[in-house]
Amino acid sequence: MKKLFKSFIKPFLSKYEVVCTNYHVIPGMPVSQHQQTHAFDRGAALEAREFYVKVVSSEMTKAMAPVEVKLRKIYLGGKTIEQKQFGPVEQLKNVNSKKK
Repeated sequence: MKKLFKSFIKPFLSKYEVVCTNYHVIPGMPVSQHQQTHAFDRGAALEAREFYVKVVSSEMTKAMAPVEVKLRKIYLGGKTIEQKQFGPVEQLKNVNSKKK
């Protein structure tokens, strides 16, 4: 009965994803960005949160600054649950928005 209930509820649960955005700065060139997305199944909030914590606490992530890491919940629209930035990410976003 419990398995049947879970299989009925699963399509209505949210999907989760961890998005890691690296910003590349080369003097004289526009700021470029590279996004990596790790998607998780519906209802996999615990696994997505564990992966997010692992990425944020990684020394490699901190050494690759400027980097932005987001944990997103996707049901009907995307919603950022948690976000962590390493380096001057906000300044780089402003530079990109001014040049467009």
